[in-house]
Amino acid sequence: MQRPRAQPLQIETRLENGSPVCIRTIREEDRELMRVGIEKMSQRSRYLRFFSGARSAPEWVIERLVAADGHDHIAWGALDMAGDDKPAIGAVHAFRDEEDDDCAEFSVAVLDEYHGLGLGKLLTATILLDAREEAITEFEVNILADNAGAKDFTRSLGGRLVDSDRDVLEYVLDVETAIVRLKADCDPPGITEVFKAFA
Repeated sequence: MQRPRAQPLQIETRLENGSPVCIRTIREEDRELMRVGIEKMSQRSRYLRFFSGARSAPEWVIERLVAADGHDHIAWGALDMAGDDKPAIGAVHAFRDEEDDDCAEFSVAVLDEYHGLGLGKLLTATILLDAREEAITEFEVNILADNAGAKDFTRSLGGRLVDSDRDVLEYVLDVETAIVRLKADCDPPGITEVFKAFA
């Protein structure tokens, strides 16, 4: 059951190219948006996000991604407001650790055609600020070893490598440190609207 939330459920902002986007909390009725969005990702992007290149996500994965309560599972999605059908173009999730209430597993995904426009940062800032409201102080980030972009981004936010095997690296990210770094960077310009929404 969705808990009452003090923070806004929707943020209007823009990408680096000026395109308007709406970042809003994910709801259970977003199943089809989630399914279509995953199918639109390239095989490579699906592999990097889900550790599988399968074109269609199993139904249990879709169910898990849309079952957000705003506390144990925080989830936000981005819609392209310039598109006629306002398609879903990215999503970010934080799943609270059942054994460590202060920690959550973090992941973000952006459709390939929107890479390089700052959407990943906008979504990350949104969920960091929301997580802080929910008393989450640390994110666990699992990244495939060959995902150079995700590794660089996580390290830029203060992520520390804490474990690794041949294929997957585990980073720990301090929520407050990451928020401070994103706010200081002020890039993309649309990130200002995200911080205003949680002020």
